[in-house]
Amino acid sequence: QVQLVESGGGLVQPGGSLRLSCAASGSIFSINAMGWYRQAPGKERELVAAITSGGTTNLAESVKGRFTISRDNAKNTVYLQMASLKPEDTAVYYCNAKRNTPVVGSIYNDWGQGTQVTVSS
Repeated sequence: QVQLVESGGGLVQPGGSLRLSCAASGSIFSINAMGWYRQAPGKERELVAAITSGGTTNLAESVKGRFTISRDNAKNTVYLQMASLKPEDTAVYYCNAKRNTPVVGSIYNDWGQGTQVTVSS
């Protein structure tokens, strides 16, 4: 079992920056990848950024050049540095962890409670 706790959300003006943090605890050595998803009102949850245990990153096209995902292994924490924020970035951001299960070829998704990011003038 993995527990994920997000922090760092808030209100920011367009063009501003925020850094989200996600601290993982529990069976952290079983985690294959971690990432951030977001869900805006009236929209489906979408992948924003992900980072594998090997350090490979993946970003949604809409945030490339503006967002950066990183991790601190010593703190078991993943970060999402968001810059040049736009109103369309407004959403609840959820930390995600993918880990192995006893079933071959299957993975399990753990989720944080979510943190609100609002970009508005």
